[in-house]
Amino acid sequence: MLEKEVINFERTVIVGIVTQSQSEEKLNEYLDELEFLTFTAGGEVIKRFSQKMERPNPKTFVGTGKIDEINLFVVENKISTVIFDDELTPSQQKNISRIIDCKILDRTNLILDIFAQRAETSYARTQVELAQCQYLLPRLSGLWTHLERQKGGIGMRGPGETEIETDRRIVRDRISLLKEKIKTIDKQMGVQRSNRGAMVRVALVGYTNVGKSTLMNAIGKSDVFVENKLFATLDTTVRKVVIKNLPFLLSDTVGFIRKLPTQLVDSFKSTLDEVREADLLLHVVDISHPDFEDHIESVNKILQEIKSNDKPTIMVFNKIDTYKHLTIDEDDLITERTRKHYTLNEWKQTWMSNVGEDKALFISARQKENFEEFRERVYEAVRQIHITRFPYNKFLYPDYKDAIEKEEEQE
Repeated sequence: MLEKEVINFERTVIVGIVTQSQSEEKLNEYLDELEFLTFTAGGEVIKRFSQKMERPNPKTFVGTGKIDEINLFVVENKISTVIFDDELTPSQQKNISRIIDCKILDRTNLILDIFAQRAETSYARTQVELAQCQYLLPRLSGLWTHLERQKGGIGMRGPGETEIETDRRIVRDRISLLKEKIKTIDKQMGVQRSNRGAMVRVALVGYTNVGKSTLMNAIGKSDVFVENKLFATLDTTVRKVVIKNLPFLLSDTVGFIRKLPTQLVDSFKSTLDEVREADLLLHVVDISHPDFEDHIESVNKILQEIKSNDKPTIMVFNKIDTYKHLTIDEDDLITERTRKHYTLNEWKQTWMSNVGEDKALFISARQKENFEEFRERVYEAVRQIHITRFPYNKFLYPDYKDAIEKEEEQE
């Protein structure tokens, strides 16, 4: 009889603050996401701590009373990791570690760790290691006594416990080496992209865990890894797709997230070249998520950073099968109706009506609901781009012979 695999999750607590710029409702949304990130990394959140402050304490992020409260809980409940929702400064991390005797992580550290777990290819591993080195460099001075506690669990797998040494010069040399390695791989990938010819390129973009890979598998009949965790896909996957004899390239890119670490945006900008060079973007949105509007804003912000916000885009609102179960019954007179309880038709009458019928789709990639409409819409969008690029294509432009004759007559 086979024994079941036992997964030992690290016992963690998460910490956030309510400020003038971040309401309690917004903090709860961020902490929900941080808890999901912790689960993805292999941790179990035992308790949440929050505090109302005008601004983060420059020494310990939260107040002295709150940090003592967290420390007492950590000792009494055998907590191994404390995770803060915002990026800690090197001095904050150092001061907190002097008070709380366990691993101290912040959101950036946690995301970097998840990326380190998910990186499969040499290119992805190089990008993650570069981001980790850039994160750790300003934290080297006097920090290695507490960073030793990070071995063997959540937080900075890979270079965080193997290749990074206390000497800043060694770390800087490593960063230079990694940057050169990425440049070399970028050139190789640039050649690969140029060898794809003039085919129309379509890129899937969106927040993490919205169903991009599921959609990629459904439309491209490929086998891209899918999991209900954040950042399940890290490496860009490109597949040739054919709809009605019209071929085009479809790429699945890394998902975005709120408060995405600067180091990762910089390191993964080369991966996002697939987005930059795309002719059409399919912006996938998980409409069943209560914060999907914030997710759209976060994705648009990153697209703007990489100068891809002006590309032709189709908004694909995914997971409508899940969303239908979340809407409340019209006969329910007890529950207070808010935007979170809108039906799909009610959403379509809001700002979505300005998106345009030809630029918004409502589908379920998992159940393939409204999938024929999706394929038809993508086909038409790709066809228009293809006609512009190849105006005399026999299939796409049946009257191409007449057009050539007219053009010759004009000459």
